[in-house]
Amino acid sequence: MSSQEALLKKASIAAKESTLVAQFDIEGNIPGSGAYVVGLLAADPDYSSQRRLGIEFMNGEAIAFYSFNHDQGTEENYDLSGVEHSGNTITGHFPLSAINGLGKPHVMTAFSDADGREFQAGVEVAEDL
Repeated sequence: MSSQEALLKKASIAAKESTLVAQFDIEGNIPGSGAYVVGLLAADPDYSSQRRLGIEFMNGEAIAFYSFNHDQGTEENYDLSGVEHSGNTITGHFPLSAINGLGKPHVMTAFSDADGREFQAGVEVAEDL
């Protein structure tokens, strides 16, 4: 995958009732071959408590929708019906509980991985919580 394919341009989140809606806008389209992941890293300001929320694609189709709690070492998988994607926009409807336990001051950034390697990290996230 070249660096011009599926470049994460921006990410945003909004809380809607018990749902955390995350939207990822990418340059180009979701790659039609190989693995591609977009997600969020949410953490306390000192990174002592972290959550990783992700949507994984294989050959252009969503195959995994999950959150990982680094504190507890637990992963929770969600139904793929919570993922929408078309063209250059990917939306994930995570349960708000996926980031429970993080304090009000927190750090949230977006990331993307391509074929098992970090592609982008530290992308700013617009928050409406």
